[in-house]
Amino acid sequence: MSEWTDAIVGDRMTVDNQFTDRVSASRFSSQEWGLIMTATELEIEDAADPEEARIVADTSSLPAIMPELENVRSQVAAMGGAPDRGDGGGSGGGLVDSIKGALGLGGSGGGGGSDEELAAAEQLVQEYADELQAHLEDNGKWEQVRLAYQE
Repeated sequence: MSEWTDAIVGDRMTVDNQFTDRVSASRFSSQEWGLIMTATELEIEDAADPEEARIVADTSSLPAIMPELENVRSQVAAMGGAPDRGDGGGSGGGLVDSIKGALGLGGSGGGGGSDEELAAAEQLVQEYADELQAHLEDNGKWEQVRLAYQE
């Protein structure tokens, strides 16, 4: 099934460029988004039915990489950059939070924040999949891609 994704590399690059604004407006930095997309597989659900077929994101690997997002944030903070997120701004942060995170201490109230982040990542990835499908449809490639997926 990788042939179908190989056939749309250029389309994905176009959608990636168009999707940059959506990522910037999200809670994820571009580095975090790259990690999220690396852990995501795109599939076509109901590929045999031209009316129901749609690109869906298989996010089953996301929970395994979610802790790595904090490492990305810690690296950015350690290099003097501000994490590109909209939920900070309180006291503390930076090096102290990075050290606490590395030791498994403190943070965002246990697993609740990570569940929220996972849901946000899953939603954004599906929005990307929807955008990719719309792009393929608009450019007359959807039927060809759908058929290639079935082979």
